[in-house]
Amino acid sequence: MTKAQEFSINVQSDDPKKKEKPGDEPDKQEGSSKLLGSTNAKEGEGEDLSEEDMQLKGELELLVERLKEPNTGLYKAALETLRTLIRTSTSSMTSVPKPLKFLRPNYPDLQSLYETWSPSEDKSLFADILSVLAMTYSDTQPRGTLRYRLLAAALRPPFSPLADPGSWGHEYVRHLAAELGEEYRLREEEAAGINGAAEHPALPGSTDDLRALAKDCAVFLLNHNAEPDAVDLLEELEIVDEIVGLVDENTFSRVCQYMIRCVNLLPPPDDINFLTTAHAIYVQYRRFPEALALSIRLSNPDMIREDFNAPGNPLMKRQLAFLIARAQIPLEWLHPIEDSDTEDMVEEFPEDLIECLSNAHLSMHFRDYGKELGVLEPKSLEDVYKSHLENTRPGVTANIDSARANLAGTFVNAFVNAGFGNDKLLVEADEGNSWIYKNKDHGMLSATASLGLSLLWDTDIGLSHVDKYTYSSEENIKAGALLATGILNTGVRTEADAALALLGEYTENKSVPLKSAAFMGLGLAYCGSHREDIIPYILPHVSDEAVTIEVSSLAALSLGFIFVGSKNGDVSTTMLQTLLEKYEEGDQGLDEKWAKFFILGLALLYLGAQEESDATIEFLKAIDHPISKTAQVLVEACAYAGTGNVLKIQTMLHHCDDHIGTPIEGGKDEKEEKADDTFQSFAVLAIALIAMGEEIGGEMALRQFNHLMHYGEPVIRKAIPLAIGLVSASNPQLPLLDTLSKYSHDNDLSVAVNAIFAMGMVGAGTNNARLGQMLRQLAGYYQKEPDCLFMVRVAQGMVHMGKGTIGINPFFCDREIMSKAAVAGLMGILTAFLDAKAFIFDKYHWMFFFLVPAMYPRFFITLDEDLRSIPVTVRVGQAVDVVGQAGKPRTISGFQTHQTPVRLGTTERAELGTEEYISFAHVMEGFVILQKNPGWEKEDKMDV
Repeated sequence: MTKAQEFSINVQSDDPKKKEKPGDEPDKQEGSSKLLGSTNAKEGEGEDLSEEDMQLKGELELLVERLKEPNTGLYKAALETLRTLIRTSTSSMTSVPKPLKFLRPNYPDLQSLYETWSPSEDKSLFADILSVLAMTYSDTQPRGTLRYRLLAAALRPPFSPLADPGSWGHEYVRHLAAELGEEYRLREEEAAGINGAAEHPALPGSTDDLRALAKDCAVFLLNHNAEPDAVDLLEELEIVDEIVGLVDENTFSRVCQYMIRCVNLLPPPDDINFLTTAHAIYVQYRRFPEALALSIRLSNPDMIREDFNAPGNPLMKRQLAFLIARAQIPLEWLHPIEDSDTEDMVEEFPEDLIECLSNAHLSMHFRDYGKELGVLEPKSLEDVYKSHLENTRPGVTANIDSARANLAGTFVNAFVNAGFGNDKLLVEADEGNSWIYKNKDHGMLSATASLGLSLLWDTDIGLSHVDKYTYSSEENIKAGALLATGILNTGVRTEADAALALLGEYTENKSVPLKSAAFMGLGLAYCGSHREDIIPYILPHVSDEAVTIEVSSLAALSLGFIFVGSKNGDVSTTMLQTLLEKYEEGDQGLDEKWAKFFILGLALLYLGAQEESDATIEFLKAIDHPISKTAQVLVEACAYAGTGNVLKIQTMLHHCDDHIGTPIEGGKDEKEEKADDTFQSFAVLAIALIAMGEEIGGEMALRQFNHLMHYGEPVIRKAIPLAIGLVSASNPQLPLLDTLSKYSHDNDLSVAVNAIFAMGMVGAGTNNARLGQMLRQLAGYYQKEPDCLFMVRVAQGMVHMGKGTIGINPFFCDREIMSKAAVAGLMGILTAFLDAKAFIFDKYHWMFFFLVPAMYPRFFITLDEDLRSIPVTVRVGQAVDVVGQAGKPRTISGFQTHQTPVRLGTTERAELGTEEYISFAHVMEGFVILQKNPGWEKEDKMDV
């Protein structure tokens, strides 16, 4: 039921003439005009109405009679009095204003009378009054309020404009807004030739008149704390961008907050339109951090450049630089001169700004933060495993493979001590290489590479530690050192550009492990940087027919990491052309396990591209090979990642619908009969990838996964735990933990392994005690299953990642911005786990390091004007959504007061606990620059 209908029903039920009397016939109570002549009703009214009401009713009826008289000189005064009586009447929230109630029976007569009047200013005023009265008849005469409002406006001469709709009150404006939206929709449908639209009576005025009236209503709504209603109205009439000129200092903030929250619920291109409109408002009011955050969400280089270069205050510029560094925006986008080369660009900014943009001091601040929290000391493997608490079954000898146990220890040690650069196994071991030699063959590669994770972000000391291993005669150790070089440079830029200098030459090496390590090292080191100068090192290997599909795929994946979300034409064209050529030549490589990484590299180029990926998807349809369908699913999933687009999620659910896994009955050779179903596992990940940015969408996706787990094919079931991990990375909610715990005991070991890894993802860097207990129980349960036990150990390391200070959730800035580099890393490791036996449990366990681009400290550090850390009182609590709520409600609940630096959970929010400082950031997260509040000092002195 619409508001208009509710209003109309209230009027009718409150109308004293409608009170049922014994003996009244039903039909006498329906039409208001019939009741006018009913003496019974008139007698009844006297009993129900107070003396004051009777007087008002008599006065109104007298005014109506005046309008019926032939003397036109009386009209203006009568109309003015009517207007005054209606406007000055008051009513409670539940009752209808009395003038409207008493005038309702006269409405049909007044309508007829209006038609007989000749055009004049009096008739315009009459139409305006009828527009208000029409609210009481909206159930039987739809859009009457709007009709008479438009007629009133048309009758007014240009020099005497119609009174503002807000002068009739809030309910009238809401009524008018509802009818404006309905009328605009009907006109659009009629223009589109939709059946039924033309049956509705046409209203006067053009579409421009409707929009002008909508803007008048929006101004009233904005000034009366109804910002969401104003936005909704302008959106219905497709002019939401015009709100930029309607907002003021008091309303712009609430309007922008509401628009940004709407984005996940809107279809394209409305979502982009809302973001650009909110961005324009923020720019208008010089709110640079908020504007830049939206530019980053839109991934628009021009807007990012303008926002970054707009503020003159050097402190504000540094704060923006921290935001850009966190989002890993290519520095080439920032320079105001478009045609200069990279070196000139870097020289153009002052050195302190370059350091902020390059994350140069991230390692130093992270270690100071660890010192403040008391977690600087390295943790041993036993500190993580807590084996003495495990419930091992008596009489059962554990089936422990020492090489596998050592390998697990390598990853646990790397994840737990990540970034602190002081782990006991590798960095500070008495004999530097002893732990590496405790691993066999390819285990050495991961062990050496893990050194890069321990020294994460520390490019100076890190390179000196890793360098000695690059001269090793053991190929795997050398490859591990190359990968370590890439890992420790992840997310950090240096003037020396050491990663490219060291790894570039190895891309031409004949050794596959060295070549692969060089590719992935470059991919990790420059993830999200869009560095064109790296293309010549890697791209030729994508299309080189002489190399194996493994090398070609890792080259493609590396480029996908570096150019994530860039839609780079050269890279994408080469990849598509290579796919087409391999298909036309009948290359068996497309059927191999590595092909999925090739298409993942392609899909990552279109991360966040939305409709811009359509041409690529169409091209892929021309390739008649099973890999093509998987590629289409992946490209579409990446294009709409984090948007919550419901239609795309439905498309992915349809892909999961087919029961492909069952061979055709009577088939002689099952392998021949069974169709390729790889695309279904990616469709499951796609649901998570699209839904993860939006809370309600994420919850709905989890419900769908529950159904798919019951009815899906094995290929779908093994992907579901991974999808759950993606939806809730570093956010261990109790229902999820219970679900994953159940899946970790599944009969299908591939499901169990993926569930254990998902437990690690969900708890990454949280030190969640309940999760730790679950994993210890699993260690006992799977003591005879080496693969599962290995996975439990790695998951334990992930839960204690960075000793509880590093998370892998791809969303930051109050969960508004998605880090494309983080999504690329997560998709890399999840793709490996779709076939864990062929990759993780084979010799490609180094793929765990794909998590590195997603790893970032979960801290909130306050800095002074010289970028030195200063302790400030802050409140930390659970984030509360207050958009659209009245007044100034608290944005956090259940808060505790701390001194910075503090650790923030994925769903937590912080705010300053004192007015001593002014913040340059709009979100209290990561690095926040503060400035002394001059007003606060004055108050302090006055108190003294």
